[in-house]
Amino acid sequence: MNQCLQTLQDYGLRAIGMGERLLPRSGFSLCEQMTLIGSGLIWNLYFGALAVFFGFFLANALAVAKASRNPLLRKPAEWFVFLFRGSPLFIQFFLAYEMLVQLPRAGIEVLGITVQTHWMTRAWAGALLVLVLNTAAYSAEIFHGALRNLPKGELEAADAYGMAGWTRYRRVVWPTAMRLAWPAYTNEAIFLFHATTLVFFSGFPAFQQRGDSLYYANYFADKTFNPFVAYPIVAGYFILLTLGLIALFGVVNRRLNRHLPGAAKKIRYRPNLVR
Repeated sequence: MNQCLQTLQDYGLRAIGMGERLLPRSGFSLCEQMTLIGSGLIWNLYFGALAVFFGFFLANALAVAKASRNPLLRKPAEWFVFLFRGSPLFIQFFLAYEMLVQLPRAGIEVLGITVQTHWMTRAWAGALLVLVLNTAAYSAEIFHGALRNLPKGELEAADAYGMAGWTRYRRVVWPTAMRLAWPAYTNEAIFLFHATTLVFFSGFPAFQQRGDSLYYANYFADKTFNPFVAYPIVAGYFILLTLGLIALFGVVNRRLNRHLPGAAKKIRYRPNLVR
């Protein structure tokens, strides 16, 4: 027990640069594997939480633009959604890293200002940007579908009350769209957290061996030649994370449906088998 507590102290926050600098080289105990993989989960939480937060607002803007009658707003939104939904996330990571590396080397200038993107080649910034854009595209399609399927009765009631413009959107359109889209958006958020495991397997390198949970699981699997310990640990952590997300989004879902008679239906996790 004391040895495991010491391991937790040494490696519990190693993924963010706190604790031992060197990874264990031999005699990998179960406690070491669980601690380091759990430490790497901090990065998965970082990528997932910020990508969901920023992607949510961008997705709403894209959904409104895509539903607009103005082609100057609709067409760019449609092409953005098509581009990020039509290409694999792994390739997006790779292309983004290569572009961010080549820009400063080429000395590209915008309005006379040289673009310096070397800081974007770090995963904490560059990979996060890719995740935000990717989830915004998928979420925008979900929200756009909700906007197109709003109950006509609620819109007619808003018109009867004299609501128009921003007031109509804020008080009727947006809340109703969120209520319709939230179960599907919950699945998208869960998929996004799972997709964070691709960050350090793409073009973005792990700085000083500070990677996410799957990065450390791969390290232990390579050293021990036994993938049946480290990878199930990762799966266990993500199952717990998924349960937490379902509970959190379920609270929001009940809040969105609080005005409806009866209890709000529980959100069910339906994984995207094909994407």
